[in-house]
Formats: sequence, structure tokens, C-alpha cells
Amino acid sequence: MSLRLHKTKFQSALAKWFTTAQRPLPWRTDPSLYRTVVSEMMLQQTQVKTMLPYYHRWLERFPDFKTLAAASSEDVLKNWEGLGYYSRARNFHKLAQAYIALDEPPETQETWQALPGIGPYTSAAISSISQNFPAAVIDGNVVRILARLTNDNRDFKNNGDAVKGLTPLAQEVLDRKNPGTHNQAMMELGATVCTKHNPLCTVCPVVEFCEGAAVGSPEALPKIQRKATVRIEIDRYWILHKNKLLLHRIPDTAKQLAGQYELPATTQLPKQIKPSQKLTTKQRSITNRRITETIYTIHPKDAKTSLAEIASLLWVDLSALDQITLSGPHRRWITELLKS
Repeated sequence: MSLRLHKTKFQSALAKWFTTAQRPLPWRTDPSLYRTVVSEMMLQQTQVKTMLPYYHRWLERFPDFKTLAAASSEDVLKNWEGLGYYSRARNFHKLAQAYIALDEPPETQETWQALPGIGPYTSAAISSISQNFPAAVIDGNVVRILARLTNDNRDFKNNGDAVKGLTPLAQEVLDRKNPGTHNQAMMELGATVCTKHNPLCTVCPVVEFCEGAAVGSPEALPKIQRKATVRIEIDRYWILHKNKLLLHRIPDTAKQLAGQYELPATTQLPKQIKPSQKLTTKQRSITNRRITETIYTIHPKDAKTSLAEIASLLWVDLSALDQITLSGPHRRWITELLKS
């Protein structure tokens, strides 16, 4: 059954399934405009199960736009700590400040997109879910569903190219009477049924409209070229002296992790300082980069004089570690090393 020829039946089947199958997420069970914005900002590049604890803590500290707008940037980043992609927190802070300065709140995709940190996806999600504006949301889940439904075999050079190529179809099949419900149902379907690997076609509520399933190869779609993996190795140093740990503060001008603290790396220490013992090796990923970080000890007496005049290095008392914003992996690693 063709999706385009039978889009009304498709919309109906999708909505009926969503009514009973949707997960009872807190921004759905207790909805508000602000809660929708919080959820959408946090869910960018983050899974629901990961962000839920942060969502609840965020609402306790910043229950509305006004409270968030009045907070310091340090407070905002501290409450975002562990979620990663910290530009989202900075943008959300700027968004709140811009929002409360408006004479009238935005009500369309275009007016939302004029605010800081709001792109096509987020503006469509907020305006459709909270304000019933007829804008189709298209993220990775929706790209995957639409490509499979239409057996779209185009080769997309990246995610942005796929979004651009499938946006007209997303807008065409949107239930314009209930855009918010339709968009949430599409995203829910992609997250729980039409998954990237091993899609659950036998229980899919819209499988009768799926050309990809009909030919038996939905998992191969969409065809998106992925960035090559880049492997990076970094040496880090553990310097503990009189209950204080030496940390490096990343400059506020940095493109990633600006203003956060991490263990100092080779590039932040004078060349004459040499490690004395390997402690551990850790790994983390940022976008397409796979980073291996080896942590060595340095005796503080060997480093004290050489480190005194390096502005980005700071001795932080162990009792104050909870008061600063450490990058998520480094907080975990420091906690582990202090316990060992």
C-alpha cells in the first residue's frame, strides 16, 4: 500500500498505535511549553534513558525560563555536567534570556528558529508539540522510517543531506490536524520499533505501507555515508599534593568543553616534566573521534616550580571537586582513581 496514496490511513494507523504504545515520559504525562523545550534541548544527540535523571534535576533547579535566564553560566553548565555537547546548555541559557525579553512568545516554527540555539528540527518539535503548528519534525528516526517506507535507495553524503532530501516527504505525510501527536509518534516508532538494527517489522503498526519491508531489506536503509573514524591518543597526568589535585581549565573560547576542567595533558605541561608511573588507560568518543587517554602519575615535588606560572593549571581541593564543572569522563575517572 503506497504511503503517498494512502497517507490518511497511514496517519490513522500511526496515531492509533501511539495512543497505547507511547512511553510515559514526564514531558508527555505533565506537559508544558517549557518542559517540551527542556526535553528537546536535552535529547539532541542523547538517548532518553541517559537524559531522564538530568531532566528531573534540571527542572528542580530551573523550573521555568525566568529562573534559567537569571542563572549564571557556571550554574547552568554545572547542572548540565555529564550530558555532553555543552554548547546545548549555553544555547539554552541564551534562549531563555532571549525568550523572557520578548513582548510575545513565539508560536510558529519560523519565530522559534529566530531564537538562539534553535534550528529547523527543534523549532518544528516545539511549535508542533506545544502549539499545534503544522511543521514536520525530521531527525534520524524519521529519516530512517521514511527511507524504509518508500524504499528510498538514494546515497546521502551525510545526515544533513538525508534530512534535506526527505523533508518534503515528511511535510507531505504530516497529519496537519494533529502535528504534535504525529511527530511524537514518528519519533517513538523510530526509537522503539523501526530501529537502526533489527527493526521489529512483525509488530510495526504501519508495515502495510512499507516498501522496504515488502522487498525484505529495510535494515539497509537509509544509505548515509559515515565519517571515517579518527583515532587519537592523549597522555594525561595525575598530580596530587596536600589534598589538592592539579587540573587544566579549558579556555572559554574553545569549540568543545569550554570552561570545563580536565586532568592536564602533555601539551599543558612544561617539557622537562616527566611521568613516573602509568596509572590507567581510558577511552571515550566525541563524534567520530575515538580517544585513548593514558594517565600517568607525576610527583608533585618534581612539578611544583614548573607549574607555578601556567595560568590554565589550577590546584583544586578535593572537597571542591563537586563545585566545579569537570568533563563527564574525567569526573568518572578522577572518582575511580581517588577510590583506588
